[in-house]
Formats: sequence, structure tokens, C-alpha cells
Amino acid sequence: MLIKSSTTLRNEYDKIVGLSKARQEPVYITRNGEGEMVFLPIEAYERREAELTLLEKLLMAEQNTFMIINKKINLNVKKDKQVGVNQIQLQTQ
Repeated sequence: MLIKSSTTLRNEYDKIVGLSKARQEPVYITRNGEGEMVFLPIEAYERREAELTLLEKLLMAEQNTFMIINKKINLNVKKDKQVGVNQIQLQTQ
């Protein structure tokens, strides 16, 4: 992880771009000793966005799977309860 000041970014822009591209990692830019922004090569940014999109799709698929499983379980429980009620009615008649 690289941490550089905004002054360094201004004065050594080409050097920081080169470092960030060579390492394919972000450079954290500070102002007055406080974090202000992240400087990231476009390739790394696009890769990160693609990964986030994929993770979002996987999460949605997983949630859909759990919803389907939950519905099946609820249907089976309802059927089991109905069977139990019918058996009790038959026994009392």
C-alpha cells in the first residue's frame, strides 16, 4: 500500500502513476496528514468493478436459492400439518 501526500501527487504525478500502474494497487492520497482520496489505475478500477458486479449477481442467486428452499420447507410443513389434522379427524370419528 502506497501513501503519498497531495503535494507529492502534484509534484510527482508521473512517478506516482508509474508506481500505481506497476504495482496495480491504489495510492492513498493525504492532505494535512489525513486521508483524502484513493488514486487507482483504470485497469485495477475496472477489474474491481467487474468483481463487485459478479459478487452482486452471486449474492442475488444465493438469496433466490434460499427463498426457494424456504418456500419448499414451508409447503412441506403445511402439508404435514394438514395430514396430521386429517388423521386426528379420522381418529375421532
